Amino acid sequence: MITLYGFGAGFGLPEISPFVTKTEVQLKMAGLPYRKERAMPPASPKGQLPFIDDGGEAVADSTFIRAHIERRYGFDFDAGLSLPERAQAWAFERMIEHHVYWALVGARWVDPVNFAKGPAHFFDGAPEHNREKLREDAQFRVAENYLLSGLGRHAPDDDVDLAARSLFALSVQLGDKAYLMGSRPCGVDATAFGMLAGVLSPFFESALRERAEGFPNLTAYVDRMMDDYYPEFAWTPLRQAA
Repeated sequence: MITLYGFGAGFGLPEISPFVTKTEVQLKMAGLPYRKERAMPPASPKGQLPFIDDGGEAVADSTFIRAHIERRYGFDFDAGLSLPERAQAWAFERMIEHHVYWALVGARWVDPVNFAKGPAHFFDGAPEHNREKLREDAQFRVAENYLLSGLGRHAPDDDVDLAARSLFALSVQLGDKAYLMGSRPCGVDATAFGMLAGVLSPFFESALRERAEGFPNLTAYVDRMMDDYYPEFAWTPLRQAA
């Protein structure tokens, strides 16, 4: 039995982290039995979530977990894709994880209202005398990484404009298909779903979310993936929430 370590449900989502969501959906795609446990990043071999324990072997980072699943269990997440399509799927995955992700970080962690509503509560269990300092330090470190990513160097409207171009690219790629690469979900769908669900969750108000809501095929895609992989989760379809 594989154990998947993540943050758990929160922010109106079945899992707080888009990267943990990616791995969980891929475990479901592969039909592998697993159990889920809560953890914090310091418990991981790489200091980040997700990580898995598979028969005593710890594997960290969602991309390396996917490679582990493919190697150990012989499951091809991109079965049916041509070589150029596999290359396109990889390129979209990199765009999502290294561009859209940082826009999501800005919306959750840098925006003071959203930080207070969401990530600040990660520290509710800390000793009261040290709680506020931990919150401030964590927000500062994340904001610093946001700056280093490049996206945080721009004015707020400009960084959202750049992120919206990536959302536009995803919308064009999806078109009227059920999934990004065709009629069947593949590996990149787990990545896209985790990130887009994080952006579109009604829990947070943000300019990024407003721009994402302007792509009806992306909102329908998130609803579809939620139905496919988290049918038991109390998710209000975005078409109804709008």
